[in-house]
Amino acid sequence: MKSKTKNRAGRYEVQPGGYKAFIPAPLPPDPPIRFSKELQKLLSQADRSLGRLDGSIETLPNADLFVAMYVKKEAVLSSQIEGTQSSLQDVLEAEAQILSPERPRDVDEVFNYIKAMNVGLELLNKLPVSSRLIRKIHQTLLSGVRGHQRNPGKFRKIQNWIGPSGCSIHEAVFVPPPPNHVPEAIKNLEEFLHKEESLPLLIKIGLAHCQFETIHPFLDGNGRLGRLLITFLLCEQKALQRPVLYLSYYFKRHRQEYYERLQAVRDKGAWEEWLIFFLQGVLETSQQATETARKILLLRERHQKMITENLGRIAANGHRVLDHLFAKPLISVNEVKQLNGISYPAANNLVKKMVKLGILHEATGRRRHRWFVYKAYIDLFYE
Repeated sequence: MKSKTKNRAGRYEVQPGGYKAFIPAPLPPDPPIRFSKELQKLLSQADRSLGRLDGSIETLPNADLFVAMYVKKEAVLSSQIEGTQSSLQDVLEAEAQILSPERPRDVDEVFNYIKAMNVGLELLNKLPVSSRLIRKIHQTLLSGVRGHQRNPGKFRKIQNWIGPSGCSIHEAVFVPPPPNHVPEAIKNLEEFLHKEESLPLLIKIGLAHCQFETIHPFLDGNGRLGRLLITFLLCEQKALQRPVLYLSYYFKRHRQEYYERLQAVRDKGAWEEWLIFFLQGVLETSQQATETARKILLLRERHQKMITENLGRIAANGHRVLDHLFAKPLISVNEVKQLNGISYPAANNLVKKMVKLGILHEATGRRRHRWFVYKAYIDLFYE
């Protein structure tokens, strides 16, 4: 079997079926990454921006609540790239157990993404980012949803390919390595991740993400898992104390360029161009997350002031509701009643006052069994 084309990223080999599959070369690239002025500048900017993001999260009154909401947003966006229809509002409503016949059925895929994130972060306390961790996260990601029949948690034993829906392997845009090459390719990737390297962390993570997507080790879920790995690696290496950097929105917004940059690495060994694209995503995304954290602080202060100045003797109950809304931005009168230990009429009166202040908005359009939404807070994650 002869190699048809070869570059510093790997080689294409003709397979018995007549198609060409890509065999990735182990990382780091050889010849090494060329650090142009543009690449060095972006790396410096992305590093600084990531550090500011990490610091800004710690200024929030309850950083865990911000993280939980941010993970939901990421789960929605990453799943949408793979074709799901569920929105952040759908996820929040499902979480609050608001029944809606219009809700997309694929919301469970988003919940699985959230579970996979949490499972991965928990495993990082015991395991490095490794083949074992990757397979466990994959199993969680596809459990009981679309793709569940495609061997969750197990590396593929058959050839896969990437291309337009319904295309044959001969029409594919890209054919990843044959299944017998997958274990070795993953082993090489794992060794690269844990080898003492002089490469800057963000460069290493950018290389690893591209390599994982090239190996495409599973029959389904490779895109979502590859995006999760970026965050896991940042947290494992303590570049972030909390999982608050997600590139799904950036990749979704520049979807065509994302795929073209990955393919250019395989076809031409264009690692530097991919890294520039990747670092630009880290820079933009960390800046956006930092700005969101700043806006949350301002929103909280503004609404605390409104409650203190307008609710008089029941202001303490209003503050308790406000704090709860940052954890769960949809709420019912019954929940307000239980939260404050007050009567239903008193809870209903408090909700009415918070609606009048513009803090809460009625979300159902019904007279009974109504839900109210903390719209200003949710909107920050849509921006």
